[in-house]
Amino acid sequence: MNRVYVCSCFGITEQQVKKHAADGACTPRQIASACKAGTDCGSCVRRIQALLGRGACPRRELADRGRPVLAELEPELDEVA
Repeated sequence: MNRVYVCSCFGITEQQVKKHAADGACTPRQIASACKAGTDCGSCVRRIQALLGRGACPRRELADRGRPVLAELEPELDEVA
């Protein structure tokens, strides 16, 4: 098996980062919380950002409020007033 390491400090592979992203980690900070990648020397943070891509993650506050994460992002009535 060919392993591509993203974080040498903690031995985190590309596949592990992608799995954490699939499980809901949307930012390098959330990846760091999941597996420590990016918390030591920091040289892997840009690679983690590249793996996460742009706009690939639904807005976190929707999930925090229990709403479907793929719901359309329209303001709620109480936010408009």
